[in-house]
Amino acid sequence: MPQGNATAGDGRAVTRRMLIDGELVAGERSFASLNPATGQVYGYAPEASIADTEAAIAAARRAFDTTDWSTNTEFRAHCLEQFYAALRADVEGLRELTIAEVGATRMMTHANQLETPFEIVNYFAGLTRTYPRTEELGEVEDRGRMHRRWVEREASGVVAAIAAYNYPHQLALAKLAPALAAGCTVVLKGAPDTPLATLALGEVIAAHTDIPAGVVNVLSGSDIEVGRTLTTHRDVDVVSFTGSTAVGRQIMSAAGDSLKRVFLELGGKSAMVVLDDADFGTAAMFGAFSVCSHAGQGCAITTRMLVPRDRHDEVAEMVAGFMSKVSYGDPGDSKNYMGPLISERQRDKVHALVQRAVQAGAKLVCGGEKVGPGYFYTPTLLAGVDPDSEIAQEEVFGPVLALIPFDDDEDAVRIANNSVYGLSGGVFSADEDRALAVARRIRTGTMSINGGNYFHPDVPFGGYKQSGIGREMGVAGIEEFLEQKSFAAVVA
Repeated sequence: MPQGNATAGDGRAVTRRMLIDGELVAGERSFASLNPATGQVYGYAPEASIADTEAAIAAARRAFDTTDWSTNTEFRAHCLEQFYAALRADVEGLRELTIAEVGATRMMTHANQLETPFEIVNYFAGLTRTYPRTEELGEVEDRGRMHRRWVEREASGVVAAIAAYNYPHQLALAKLAPALAAGCTVVLKGAPDTPLATLALGEVIAAHTDIPAGVVNVLSGSDIEVGRTLTTHRDVDVVSFTGSTAVGRQIMSAAGDSLKRVFLELGGKSAMVVLDDADFGTAAMFGAFSVCSHAGQGCAITTRMLVPRDRHDEVAEMVAGFMSKVSYGDPGDSKNYMGPLISERQRDKVHALVQRAVQAGAKLVCGGEKVGPGYFYTPTLLAGVDPDSEIAQEEVFGPVLALIPFDDDEDAVRIANNSVYGLSGGVFSADEDRALAVARRIRTGTMSINGGNYFHPDVPFGGYKQSGIGREMGVAGIEEFLEQKSFAAVVA
């Protein structure tokens, strides 16, 4: 039985404020943020109004149009370096907040839930100085005269950045840092389930950086009209959204009226293909622990495991054995690998999907149970899964692995591509060339070979098909927030 007892440091409810036009604002109303390990109120966040949202957009518009933020490269790099240093200095306070509000385990805050995202800021601080803003295209002769041509890249304008709840620091900083590096101004909205984590970033900026008023604005709220305002307002030039595919479709449609640039990082149902020459023990361990990372609340997690038909039962036993070793409970306890799901609503959704999968013919090998206090769900393996079934097609966002048999490499590729999503995936094989041949045929934006980790600030991340549009991080990340202007001049 997990013991979820993470609380605010002194036992009192944590409160945070929004950042609007350089001022920290409490708002007229607030809403509760729960600790998912206990189900109890952890703190309160302001409920942004439409007036707050419009004020934030107006501030971002003014800062972009009337200051030198978009053109002062050295100052932007300086501000990002300050931001990075301030995040590092406040790491322990942010760690406890992330454990309590997000349900992230302590070990994960030393990686992708907190400290690794800081490095995104550091990376883009450097890229601010080194990214080439001008590209020479050479001279051509036209009508008897020589013409020099070149391209300049300039900031796109005001960015509406909307983040999901599962990795709030990673998702916020992967939008905020490249947008600022490009010279844009930003209105950032955190997820209603984890608002305090995002608001904390705004408070760090206000207290410890020279970022001018209006350049960064941070909102919180559960009113869908706030998101609708951000995605449709005429003064917003770019929308960057991470969340569900269903909401992504709505945002893309809404932004289309004003032809805004849209970046979407959406859902996934990624497949890990284990070829017949693979180390099955290693693959089984990787599959079991990956799907339990942050309780399966990750869009790029490989939630489908494809194995040779004649090894299916053997692999199922291996995976179940590794899942039995996954320690879960109070995320503040450094011994625990897995924390809770974010809410009772999400846990009910996961449980319903598992129950329907069993009714449809999948075998429940282990797990499939709700555990409390808090919103814990046991590591779950479903075997003999039909690749066309709901559990093989729908994003679960819980610690649930679907084991699917295949006949040969061709069949494995067909099953892996049998999805509306295309975010990530992996291949295990003793022959790297064979693994690469299979991986290159799978339509996804990222691929892992034998457990390789592609996730790093300098690596572009994004998906094919209904997993999204565009890339964040890497050089591609800054280019999401830049326009290209072509020039030609007659050479004297």
